[in-house]
Amino acid sequence: MTSKRSLIRRATAVAAAATAALVLAACGGNGDGSGSGAAHDEHGSSASPSASAPARQGDHNAADTVFAQGMIPHHRQAVEMAGLAAARAESAEVKKLAEEVKKAQDPEITTLSGWLTSWGEKIPAAGEDHGGHDMSGMMAAEEMQQLTAASGKAFDTAFLQMMVKHHEGAVAMAKTEQADGAYRPAKDMAAAIITSQSAEIARMNTLLGTS
Repeated sequence: MTSKRSLIRRATAVAAAATAALVLAACGGNGDGSGSGAAHDEHGSSASPSASAPARQGDHNAADTVFAQGMIPHHRQAVEMAGLAAARAESAEVKKLAEEVKKAQDPEITTLSGWLTSWGEKIPAAGEDHGGHDMSGMMAAEEMQQLTAASGKAFDTAFLQMMVKHHEGAVAMAKTEQADGAYRPAKDMAAAIITSQSAEIARMNTLLGTS
């Protein structure tokens, strides 16, 4: 049994040596250098995808970047709107909802910023207008002023109406990410946004109907 094992081991070693000799011949056999580099590159690229995986840029695409850069100011505005509710809202339900919005979206801003940093992409500056209010459900400056000036029941109604529109914009952005994005964590976040914010839209529409 032992001799059989050592024979197999020896045969394996001989085969490995033969393979190594063939590879060396393929890489350096031409002697003129031109074929040598090409053969080596070809061999290297096929043998090393796993080694370079962590640094691969193919993990995300342009849609992922657009999603992250668009969702950061979008979330910031939602957090700003939610922050107004503590002192201005009359409804306990509105205050509770605003607190949930802040709790969900603040950590997502941090995550999105981390992705952009790791991708070597620009993080939108705080207060930077991202444009396209209608498309993404972002509030214009006048609407934010109107919300800031309101209080009591008037605030509750304005907040709910604006936040429904805001959430609808986020859901649309998240659906685009799911369709066009490549980065799995971003697509997972998009799925979570669609689920949670669709549920909040339903809650807010119910509150608007009963207020």
